[in-house]
Amino acid sequence: MAAIGQTVARTPSGEVLSRAQQRAMLVPDCLVEARRIANTVIAGWHGRRKRGIGENFWQFRPYSQGESLSRIDWRRSARDDHTYVRDREWEAAHTIWLWADLSPSMMYKSTLGAVSKESRALVLMLALAEILARSGERIGCPGVMEPVSARNAAERLAAAIMLSPLGGGLPETGMIRGASDLVLIGDFLDPADKVMERLGPLARRGLRGHVVEIADPAEEVFPYAGRTEFTDPESGEKLTAGRAEILREDYQRAYRARRDGLGAGLRHLGWTFIPHRTDRPASEALVAVHMYLSGMPTRATHGGQL
Repeated sequence: MAAIGQTVARTPSGEVLSRAQQRAMLVPDCLVEARRIANTVIAGWHGRRKRGIGENFWQFRPYSQGESLSRIDWRRSARDDHTYVRDREWEAAHTIWLWADLSPSMMYKSTLGAVSKESRALVLMLALAEILARSGERIGCPGVMEPVSARNAAERLAAAIMLSPLGGGLPETGMIRGASDLVLIGDFLDPADKVMERLGPLARRGLRGHVVEIADPAEEVFPYAGRTEFTDPESGEKLTAGRAEILREDYQRAYRARRDGLGAGLRHLGWTFIPHRTDRPASEALVAVHMYLSGMPTRATHGGQL
């Protein structure tokens, strides 16, 4: 029997970063600028942390010719041959945490998909880091990278992933404090009630969440026919169907019920839900997430229909 899908090797972070940067360029800065009104000019569209008139220390940076000498931190500068300025931050700080689930099921790619689910998830995560960093946002990855506000946040995130690879399932979130957005990218194939058991407490803590469900087209349409062997990527269990096509309607009904249940549960929490298929351009999901983060309502559909 001919194989419709396969488990692929993990995508190198460096390669994905390059593709993510290309995707990021497709999203015009006007998506951010259109929502920036008087208050957000000071605090950023999410109250972002940035250089300003606050009292808290933000960072040391090299002194630039023409700046006031009163801003130089002489103690820090005395440690080496460079002169450093001590920057302060706006007090209304906000952090966006990005996470991609790299469970074994994410390694799947069918002949109908353009890339593996794992590759698409990483592209979206790094592309978001690229765009948000360009706007001055603080970017973090739970358990992998502490929040940073830097133009090279995507590069730093890619490097952090290489040192501390993303795991499977949902991340630990104990380190997340204060007003934050949490973007979760994965296939979320577990039963909807199990997923909601994990996400419910996060919403009650005041986190604003955005869930991007990555699906391979074969997982939606179930294109299998004839004698077919299915393998569970998590447990390794196998199921052989003599005539796979007779399972199609029941499978699609169960798949649709899981997705509908997850979407309804997330909306009840006030979170957003964005289905996305790997045969669609990554920019579609990227634009949708970015619009939600900037508070722009959208009616666009981002996933395929069964």
